[in-house]
Amino acid sequence: MSAPLLFSTIEVSRQAFYRTTLSYAIVNIKPIVPGHVLVIPTRVVPRLADLTGPELASIMTSVQTVGKAIEKAYGGDALTVACQDGKAAGQSIPHVHFHILPRKSRGDLFSQRMDGIYPALEKSEASLPKDLVVSSGGREEYEPLRVDADENRPARTTEDMEKEAIWLKSLFDKQD
Repeated sequence: MSAPLLFSTIEVSRQAFYRTTLSYAIVNIKPIVPGHVLVIPTRVVPRLADLTGPELASIMTSVQTVGKAIEKAYGGDALTVACQDGKAAGQSIPHVHFHILPRKSRGDLFSQRMDGIYPALEKSEASLPKDLVVSSGGREEYEPLRVDADENRPARTTEDMEKEAIWLKSLFDKQD
C-alpha cells in the first residue's frame, strides 16, 4: 500500500486520482467549476523555488497529463492553469499546488467574462486580510476579503470527492 498523501498537513489519499513518484492530483473540496482539480508535489514544500528539478519536471508533466484528461472528461474547450506561489499571491495552503480548471467557450460559469475566474480563484485561496478595490468615486480603498464561507460553494463530503476520484482514476490507463 502507498504512503498516505499529504496536502500540507491534510491527508488527501481518498481524493487522489493520479499519482507519480513525485507528484499527484486530487479533486477539489470546493470546485469553482466542474472538474476543478489540484496537482501537487509529493514532497511538502511551500514555494515553487523549493522544488528540485525532477520535482518541477514531474509536476509540470502531471499538469499536462491531468489537464488533457480533465478537459476531455468535462467537455472543456480549454484549461485555466494557475499557481499562487506564496501567501502574498493568495496561497492559503503552504504547499505548492496547481489548479486545473476545464473551461468552455459557451456554458461556462465565467463564459461572459472569461478572466472572471481569477478573482474567484483568488477568493477560494485567499488568506490576505484585505483586498484592494476601487470605490465608485475612483479612489483605491481596502476592504476585508470575502473568503469561502461567503461563497455559494459548499464543501463537498469525503464520499463525494472519493466517488469523483475513483471515476477520474479510471481515465488513466497507466501511471508512471
